[in-house]
Amino acid sequence: MTQFYARLVVVVGSILVAGPGLAASVVNTGSAAVVLVVVEDGTRTELSLDAGGSDTICSSGCFLTLPNGDRIGLAGGETVEIKDGIATIK
Repeated sequence: MTQFYARLVVVVGSILVAGPGLAASVVNTGSAAVVLVVVEDGTRTELSLDAGGSDTICSSGCFLTLPNGDRIGLAGGETVEIKDGIATIK
């Protein structure tokens, strides 16, 4: 759990340094639709992605909650691939 908090600090620090202008991409490479929760600037939005679907999110950094409850901090510029509920950040 300590490693999780260390990563969270790095991500939050990256968000503060990155500033506006960068956006993250999310791609559903799985075979079923997924619903993600995006919290950006205190605003919570549900994002539904069909199998093979993609979208651009987090223009000013955000937190992304996956269907399994995992929460990921994004600074922008990342590509998040989701397959069968598991996320890979590139």
